[in-house]
Amino acid sequence: MMKLINNLFIPKKQSGNLPNFIIIGAMKCGTTSLHYYLNCHPEISMSREKELNFFIYERNWNKGIQWYQSQFQGNGKIYGEASPNYTYFPKWSETAKLMYQTVPHAKLIYLVRDPIERLISHYIHHYADRIENHSLTDALANCQENGYRYYLSCSRYYFQLEQYLKYFSPSNILIITTEELSQFPQKTLQTIFKFLEVSENFQMINYKRKLHRSIYKRRRTDLGNTISKLPLINNIDTLSPPLRHYIKKIVYFPFSQGISKPILEKDLKNQLIQYFKTDVHKLRKFTDKDFQEWCV
Repeated sequence: MMKLINNLFIPKKQSGNLPNFIIIGAMKCGTTSLHYYLNCHPEISMSREKELNFFIYERNWNKGIQWYQSQFQGNGKIYGEASPNYTYFPKWSETAKLMYQTVPHAKLIYLVRDPIERLISHYIHHYADRIENHSLTDALANCQENGYRYYLSCSRYYFQLEQYLKYFSPSNILIITTEELSQFPQKTLQTIFKFLEVSENFQMINYKRKLHRSIYKRRRTDLGNTISKLPLINNIDTLSPPLRHYIKKIVYFPFSQGISKPILEKDLKNQLIQYFKTDVHKLRKFTDKDFQEWCV
């Protein structure tokens, strides 16, 4: 017997596994650290490469289900992956549908943070990688041009969540904030373990390790940008997140410059607060969380 999913034939038995849960985002909310934490649990096996981006039709969907299954090895009770691009709607518009067609019973974890802080971190990430060359103020002033609106869209968490609620039951979705994971790591991880139905007694020792923090971001020089495109450097992405993080830090440091966190003008910040207000209200209602640490 074979099952047809969007013209992909899936034999019943393949080497590897399909994930039981997926961390769907959000970008710049600590998904790399959470991927690392969960992989330390003896009952959980995370994909070796963190961001598989399989359910993005324009990215890795064409690699096929066999490729995807092969990413989940080991003897874990459950398997998972983390791809923050899964909540990058409308840039990637088919993600939730493709995911549901492939793993309809998967549990979803959505990591969110103060929407304005996330937006700033997103900007710093792009500026460091030379994807972005404008000031934050100019980038936001042109937010409807050249894809800048995605700085805003990725911080509209309920807007992103709605795409998944078309297919997945709310009981299969867990919302966790970056702030609670940072302030109460063990308690928050136990909440996640309970949601995933694995042992809650596991004590995470290295939870203080936070990877890819924006305060450590540096903007590559022209030479650093050239080095980043070498095949050997690209292969670093197949390493485990902690090792990948430190190797890149060593490689790029001599060919980069420090970045100061941009400060939003008061009027612009107030505009953003008003912009996100309705979305955050919907998220509060859905989660019954107050998000008191947020400025919105």
